[in-house]
Amino acid sequence: MDTDVLIVGAGPTGLMLANQLARHGVRLMIIDRHSGPAQQTRAMAVQARTLEIYARMGLAETALARGAIAGGANMWANGRWTARIPIGDIGKDLSAFPFVLMLGQDENERILGESLGGHGVDVQWNTELVAFEQSPGHVVASLKQPDGSVRQIRAAWVAGCDGSRSPVREMSGIVFPGAPYEQTFFVADTEATGAMKAGELNVYLWQDGFHLFFPMRGKDRWRVIGILPKDMRQRDTVTFEELVPAIAREAGTDLVFKSCDWFSTYHIHHRAAARFRDRRCFLLGDAAHIHSPMGAQGMNTGLQDAYNLAWKLALVIQGRADAALLDSYEQERIPVAQRLLGSTDRAFQLIVSDGWLAGLLRTRILARLAAFAMTFERVRTLAFRTISQIGISYRASPLSRTLPGVTETAPMAGDRFPWLTLRLRANGPTEDLYQTLDDTCFHLLVFGQHVPEAAAAFAGNADLVKIHAVPADPINDVALARAGIPRQSFYVLRPDGHVALCGERLEASVIERYLREQMHLRAVPRDVTRSQPAAHGAHRAAA
Repeated sequence: MDTDVLIVGAGPTGLMLANQLARHGVRLMIIDRHSGPAQQTRAMAVQARTLEIYARMGLAETALARGAIAGGANMWANGRWTARIPIGDIGKDLSAFPFVLMLGQDENERILGESLGGHGVDVQWNTELVAFEQSPGHVVASLKQPDGSVRQIRAAWVAGCDGSRSPVREMSGIVFPGAPYEQTFFVADTEATGAMKAGELNVYLWQDGFHLFFPMRGKDRWRVIGILPKDMRQRDTVTFEELVPAIAREAGTDLVFKSCDWFSTYHIHHRAAARFRDRRCFLLGDAAHIHSPMGAQGMNTGLQDAYNLAWKLALVIQGRADAALLDSYEQERIPVAQRLLGSTDRAFQLIVSDGWLAGLLRTRILARLAAFAMTFERVRTLAFRTISQIGISYRASPLSRTLPGVTETAPMAGDRFPWLTLRLRANGPTEDLYQTLDDTCFHLLVFGQHVPEAAAAFAGNADLVKIHAVPADPINDVALARAGIPRQSFYVLRPDGHVALCGERLEASVIERYLREQMHLRAVPRDVTRSQPAAHGAHRAAA
């Protein structure tokens, strides 16, 4: 086998998958048909759940330094400011990152690429997948090299992170139902001055659509995304200079564009693959699902795909789990994609629907209604959980099991375990749980009961699970009560932070049976240690 995993596509999804696999010590090869990283991209927003993952990877501080935190979303209609929706800290009790970070997809790719290089893995640019053939135990892939020659490699698994026109998806015969939206979009990186609220998202709603002004690093730097006016949509070419008067009509006459570094027009589709897997090949990111930009979910969802698949693939490759574990990838991620497709499509249609009534709703009512709704804490919480993606749950997954005795207000199996600050040992310091828990292994959190027999539950897998007996403490009591976690309970967390198994009373036999039958873990002899990350040279040799 030349490599354990061949990753096709070095966008954010492929780079995230490569980073996660490298952290687990998996041999990988990552290729991309382009000559190098993207220089301009459309995605702009990084959500809280992505930043939580970046924090586990040691990348959050870099992302925050290179991006801009959006303190609010300002709504404009017919050139007039109508409302401001605060988004700077709406999730302050739900995540360490209670905001939306303005950071372009290209910058995210640079951050992930730099991290991957630190693991000793290089992207093979100008390398294209032209064919592959699957066998029961491996995939033979034909790669077109930069010099035009074709070589064959053997990989145990293939990950298609290769965009909406995915060759991996097409060669696998997986259909991609959906359709394009009729509107034509544009994106421009500009230097501009005007009535825009600096450092915040500015949303301009008009009779036929919208314009979005995203703040970027640097003085007066804005990324502008919007819909072309109707009289320009059928033209083969449109220049930014021709578009400026139309933008100014909606954004105010005091708007001045000093320069435009990049301008492009494009169409958006709403599609989801019928399957996210064909035997030894997986689809992730835009190769699996594409949708409207409403809610800034696309790039973040692809990163979540990679985070979901990586730990499962690593366990199977290392011989620590049966291949049946991999079935849960599409069982968990397809419903997420379908829900996202439906919600973003409905929101998009509301924003762009034609007609007098729709225009009135968009320009006179929508902004004020949204601002009023956000004055209610319950609405703010729901909005943040949805947009930030911390509310994504896998309760229907075959990997999720909630035992009797867990109250309805408590976190359930499949949920992302809440962000908490706890004392993990008596009289010890308070610790950010997300900073403390290693996301390359499982964790057992035990509350209000002794754990002398807990280790027996992980016979043969003790190196994969860390046990935490959380002591009784006033600080802990307050945090657990806020999260709805019962005083006596236990939670087994997956490497990605979602709850695998939870219950009231800890029983080693129940946990052991769950890990064997539902998580498909294999017991290994005591003298077999957990795989450690391979040396950098080994990764480079594989790549």
